[in-house]
Amino acid sequence: MTSCGVVGLMNTTTPFSLRLSWAQGLFERGDHVAAATALAELVDEAESSRTAEAADEGVLHSVTDLRLMLARAYFQSAQLGRAEATLNEVIEQSPTDSYAHLLLGRTLQRAGRHAEAARPLALAEILGDHARPQAYGSAPVDPTAPGDPAVTADTV
Repeated sequence: MTSCGVVGLMNTTTPFSLRLSWAQGLFERGDHVAAATALAELVDEAESSRTAEAADEGVLHSVTDLRLMLARAYFQSAQLGRAEATLNEVIEQSPTDSYAHLLLGRTLQRAGRHAEAARPLALAEILGDHARPQAYGSAPVDPTAPGDPAVTADTV
């Protein structure tokens, strides 16, 4: 049975924690499309039950954590528009989440929107311990540029 067929068998009567573990397993095996489908269902369910049972399911994961996993699945499956929208929701809920800013910047870079990626990448670097990626059209640092104290006339 394919993973997509099994995802269809997982329904709301299956415990939330089991469906979350299943979605994480799909992601870890590289089936990012199926993981995104499963995680999107979990996010929708968590959102709808958030007000009704905030204390009961709050131990498993916050909606923000689920959305971040969903955004990763969208990114890995090249669903960049969905990844961007999901990450904007994460950043709205948790504006100091440096990893969300990093992933948003990488998503924008992957979509070819390098100028737009500069701000979230800079925020990721400032807010967390994430180095700004040099790939995707960023100008590499020239080690021989004037003003670098480590470079002298003798070492060039």
